Amino acid sequence: MTGTDRPGVFDGAALSINAVSHCYGPRKALDDVSFEVAPSSFTALLGLNGAGKSTLVSLITRLFGIQTGRIAIFGHDIGREPGAALREIGVVFQPRTLDLDLSVVQNLLYHAALHGIDRRDARSRASEVLAQTELSDRASSKVRSLSGGQMRRLEIARALLHRPRLLLLDEATAGLDVKARAGILGHVRRLVAEQGIAVLWATHLLDEIASSDDLAVLHRGRILARGNVAHVVADTQGSDLHSAFIRLTGETTESGDHAP
Repeated sequence: MTGTDRPGVFDGAALSINAVSHCYGPRKALDDVSFEVAPSSFTALLGLNGAGKSTLVSLITRLFGIQTGRIAIFGHDIGREPGAALREIGVVFQPRTLDLDLSVVQNLLYHAALHGIDRRDARSRASEVLAQTELSDRASSKVRSLSGGQMRRLEIARALLHRPRLLLLDEATAGLDVKARAGILGHVRRLVAEQGIAVLWATHLLDEIASSDDLAVLHRGRILARGNVAHVVADTQGSDLHSAFIRLTGETTESGDHAP
């Protein structure tokens, strides 16, 4: 993986995960995990609950230290260049992390301050991301008055404030109804298509994955397949992603049609 001599220009992977393993005491949560996310692409990380998706997101974001292997973001090794690497990513974690007693815009301004964005620029950026996520009319509302889908859109807006080139979302539609889930997924896909953001979308729901997506199947801490969805299905001689997943893992996962 090589970059150019010009600052901010990198002609390799948006995210490169190479031989990453992680243990909680004697239990191995990740076992020699390797895959890449290309710039301006949507990559689905598919795995059942407990597969290791959240552990991997925690390693990418440096909530956990890397025990074995290497992770790089647009060529910046997160161990050697954590500041440069983390500036390139925005994150939506599975648990909600908004301050319910602050307004929508106050949540954004607080987050901007943590990134060292001056207040004038922060207000401009807040207006920009609220427009992108169709929340401009709720800027002054207390967060606790928002619906679940609106809260998720606000978390995406917050993740975009510092203009990252890679967006990580860990089970971002958890607890949402079908309409809200579709809205969140559609918004994220538009970010890829219109703004060229790279996305790693961690999910256990098959209907959140399109046949044109890149895919990494994570099962019990190991990557069982990676590549374009259509190619993974063909390689397993499955009829669709559901049958391919069963052939790979011996288990089934949800379509998402009956999500809460």
